[in-house]
Amino acid sequence: MPDATALDAVETTDAVPSLVQRDPRPSPQRLLDDLVPPPHFAAASFDSYRPDPTQPTQAEAVQALRDRAGRWSGAKGSKGAKGSAGGGLAKLFGRGGGAAAKEGIYLDGGFGVGKTHLLTSLFHAVNSPSAPAAYGTFVEYTNLAGALGFRQAVEALAAKRLVCIDEFELDDPGDTVLMSRLLRELSDAGTALAATSNTLPDALGEGRFAAEDFLREIQAVASRFDVYRVDGEDYRHRGLPAPPEPATDDDVRERAAQRLAAGEGVVLDSFDALLSHLATVHPSRYGALLDGVTAVHWTGVRPVSDQSVALRLVVLGDRMYDRDLPLVASGAPLDQLFPDELMNGGYRKKYARAVSRLTALAREGSHP
Repeated sequence: MPDATALDAVETTDAVPSLVQRDPRPSPQRLLDDLVPPPHFAAASFDSYRPDPTQPTQAEAVQALRDRAGRWSGAKGSKGAKGSAGGGLAKLFGRGGGAAAKEGIYLDGGFGVGKTHLLTSLFHAVNSPSAPAAYGTFVEYTNLAGALGFRQAVEALAAKRLVCIDEFELDDPGDTVLMSRLLRELSDAGTALAATSNTLPDALGEGRFAAEDFLREIQAVASRFDVYRVDGEDYRHRGLPAPPEPATDDDVRERAAQRLAAGEGVVLDSFDALLSHLATVHPSRYGALLDGVTAVHWTGVRPVSDQSVALRLVVLGDRMYDRDLPLVASGAPLDQLFPDELMNGGYRKKYARAVSRLTALAREGSHP
């Protein structure tokens, strides 16, 4: 049992470390400096990726990225190593018949098949003083354009040999137009592009807004990539036990107190208060919101039916997963976090990924 002083510190509203007390304001320079793989993937490599032998598209994607890394490992304008970008989907996506590989590669597939591992492996294989690379999520790039201004963002990214975009999504018309223009200008500047998503590029925006009204922009995005499908099951739950049962509120507070007494970077939040606070912080700042945190504790978890609230929670969960932050939570089980109307809607893949990642963090949090 923790000592009474530590427990009182956690239960005293003014003393408890919590996310709702934070309002990070990262500088534009920090936004640029943060365009690197998160700690979870700091050591990712092609060699550490284990393709499922029953899913040949995984090995195909590894080889395609290895080939691209060879081509892109030198400064802009250098020949690099010549590699084949061919594969089983070549004809379907216009890569067959000897067609030249495009200066962009796009990994499409379900959650938990290792697309982010592969994208960060590509970053590590290419990034060097002569061939600098940038890595970020889709929302980080759109926010960069807002923070720096579009022209300054283009200039900063055009200096890179490679720009990696994880979790590529076109969630609204403004993002569609902005990203179409950004990719065009980077491609014209000779910057190579690599992206991951749960949606094929010519279907981006489907079920979320009137995508047909922005078909030209969506097709322009799609035209810049060779697409590789990555099939498979979610590796985070392959052969693992069922998710842990939710803790009680008292258990959550006690675990937080124990970690606090041990000098860890504990945060403890009421779930409802946290959701309200997230509405006041731009999702691009959720990484900075977690600075110094080593463990997350939530009391009173409940299903989230409001889509805008749910999408903010998805981003927070992604940033927690990036940082390997164990989660201890009370209330509703995490697999009940998003009701059926959301899990069956246009953002269902995002919600499924969030449940998968939060469950993995809760499994880590269940260990003493």
